[in-house]
Amino acid sequence: QVQLVESGGGLVQAGGSLRLSCAASGRTFSSVAMGWFRQAPGKERQFVATINSRGSITYTEESVKGRFAISRDNAKNTVYLQMNSLKPEDTAVYYCAASSGSGGYLYRRDQYNYWGQGTQVTVSS
Repeated sequence: QVQLVESGGGLVQAGGSLRLSCAASGRTFSSVAMGWFRQAPGKERQFVATINSRGSITYTEESVKGRFAISRDNAKNTVYLQMNSLKPEDTAVYYCAASSGSGGYLYRRDQYNYWGQGTQVTVSS
């Protein structure tokens, strides 16, 4: 069983930055891939970024490439999402997720078994 707790969301002006954190419980964190997804009002939950268990492979969705970066610290059981140059269309609830696999390029929701409760990110224009 893995429990995930996100933090770091909030209100920011367009062009600003936020760093989301996701703290994981359990001894398997360093052996599983992690991902970030987001869900805007009235829309489906969408993939944002993923990182493999070792932190050596990352993959980000096209619309955030060059602005968002995922990273992890296995010693701290934490995964991060650094978000720069934020836009109003980035407004959403952001969810952290843990996969049962360890590899890279895990971008489908059904590849993740555990989810956090989400943290709200609001970008004002």
